Amino acid sequence: MRIRNQRDFRAGAMFIAIGVAFAAFSQSYALGTPARMGPGFFPTMLGVLLALLGGAIVVRSLATGERKPMEKVRWRALVLILLSVLVFAAGLPRLGVVVSIALLVGISSLAAEDFRWKETLASIVVLIALSWLVFVKGLDLQFPVWPVFLVH
Repeated sequence: MRIRNQRDFRAGAMFIAIGVAFAAFSQSYALGTPARMGPGFFPTMLGVLLALLGGAIVVRSLATGERKPMEKVRWRALVLILLSVLVFAAGLPRLGVVVSIALLVGISSLAAEDFRWKETLASIVVLIALSWLVFVKGLDLQFPVWPVFLVH
């Protein structure tokens, strides 16, 4: 059998690997039954479903579609997006929601090939407003909104 779509094949294989790993690692918890679920029930079922989804994607990549080679990895974009998440996670306790979200969106938007400042600033404003409404006002989560050094 020939692989018709490399990207789908690799994505399906990754889903299978992650699903099997989740299902395997969750076996150290009690599974329970569907009526009385234990702590291992959800991660086990999630892992099984993810592996099944991956299997379906792999089968589809072998059987259908035009032949598509794998695209090259855009390392710059990958590094910028991972860096933005790390900066957000590290900065949230000290810099607060407003600055951390601005950094997250600003750094990750640099990964786009068609980067535009106006769109980035609009995204920052909208995400800060929505995050403040949902997490600070709606859910009353206790993390700083503004940088610690400005408040204290």
